[in-house]
Amino acid sequence: MKKATVGAVVVGTAAAVAVAALVMRHRMGKSSKWARARAILKEFEEKCATPDAKLKQVADAMTVEMHAGLASEGGSKLKMLISYVDNLPTGDEAGVFYALDLGGTNFRVLRVQLGGKDGGIMHQEFAEASIPPNLMVGTSEALFDYIAAELAKFVDEEGEKFHPPPGRQRELGFTFSFPIMQTSINSGTLIRWTKGFSIDDTVGKDVVAELTKAMQKREIDMRVSALVNDTVGTLAGGRFTDKDVSIAVILGTGTNAAYVERAQAIPKWHGPLPKSGEMVINMEWGNFRSSHLPLTQYDNAMDTDSLNPGEQIFEKICSGMYLGEILRRVLLRMAEEAGIFGEEVPAKLKNSFILRTPEMSAMHHDTSSDLRVVGDKLKDILEISNTSLKTRRLVVELCNIVATRGARLAAAGILGIIKKMGKDTPRESGPEKIVVAMDGGLYEHYTEYSKCLENTLVELLGKEMATSIVFKHANDGSGIGAALLAASNSVYVEDK
Repeated sequence: MKKATVGAVVVGTAAAVAVAALVMRHRMGKSSKWARARAILKEFEEKCATPDAKLKQVADAMTVEMHAGLASEGGSKLKMLISYVDNLPTGDEAGVFYALDLGGTNFRVLRVQLGGKDGGIMHQEFAEASIPPNLMVGTSEALFDYIAAELAKFVDEEGEKFHPPPGRQRELGFTFSFPIMQTSINSGTLIRWTKGFSIDDTVGKDVVAELTKAMQKREIDMRVSALVNDTVGTLAGGRFTDKDVSIAVILGTGTNAAYVERAQAIPKWHGPLPKSGEMVINMEWGNFRSSHLPLTQYDNAMDTDSLNPGEQIFEKICSGMYLGEILRRVLLRMAEEAGIFGEEVPAKLKNSFILRTPEMSAMHHDTSSDLRVVGDKLKDILEISNTSLKTRRLVVELCNIVATRGARLAAAGILGIIKKMGKDTPRESGPEKIVVAMDGGLYEHYTEYSKCLENTLVELLGKEMATSIVFKHANDGSGIGAALLAASNSVYVEDK
């Protein structure tokens, strides 16, 4: 009897020890996996670091590339395109004008009524449509036919008071937010597509001629008075209400910048010097590249997998189309190597671009004690349930790293422009006012991003210059700006 009891005790003790060992091993396994997740985060954070010294190097590199791009065609990764806009709106423009704004995945038609001197914008109306994904990779004819159909619908529904007098055509500003080689104020050929578009038969063609052909097919009596890049349009829209606006930056699906340059500082300009002595330059800064940019393995892999490998590198680390995708790639590695979402890697996490920047922004801005928004987004988008608070906090940390790097680099880019304009140091008469017109969904809706960008630029300029920089949200600058430029380049301007 005693032997049996002793045997049972020994067996029981051995079982308890085995269970304890399993529990311990499980805990150690969990703890080593968590350590792996933290190590991946730490490495990512270090690679994304943007100390002020690095940002100043990026700004200087931007200035150097700007000089090179203005000196000759193909002299730089920055196209530094001449916009043919040498007179920005004055506020005296009058009449009814239209705009088409093809800025990325959305497309808008606008009508703007201008009241002339002191009248400002009296009336504005717009309609919006999404570009179907198949048209983003289809044919030129299909895309422009879709645009013309939306425009025809908009014009057909307008009131009689907006109808032009007999014998007069409606006039349109066409905002086309892709790299074009402008040949006049209302003509330009497409250099390449960006932002997920890839329509080979449009490259090298005059986009105004393509649109005009589609409008004629739909019997729309309208002429394109101005072909405008969205950033140039934002600059025009900003200048209409504030004469000190000299730089415009778009931070949305993609990113770009434009600024006012002295015509004499453009060696590649061979035409007569404009009366104003100035010319708006469309930088196409999304294509900026420098050895000083803090790129990671996730950026390089995303670039390799993209429709345009080796192109738009600055855009791919700063703009709305890509921030969520960078986050997804880091989370996927953590899921594979550290099991942060359990034993199985969530299937949806393997889908490229499933995690969009608006969702990343919502998670980054989550202030609830249990980070409920983070949990909901992970569940709704990636079908990941029951995440721990620790995991949710990790996700927020990653959002912060990705957004902070993008915002601080965008600020460095703006500093590069200010340096090129010679406005980065105070003058004897005191600091010169620099007003930057900002537009784009990323800037408008991702508060942590825009706040970080603005604070970084002030920090980089230093105390003495900090008061001279003003950020102005030019809401819908690309649409209204295009209509304003159509007005200032109207063929009927002398009739008024």
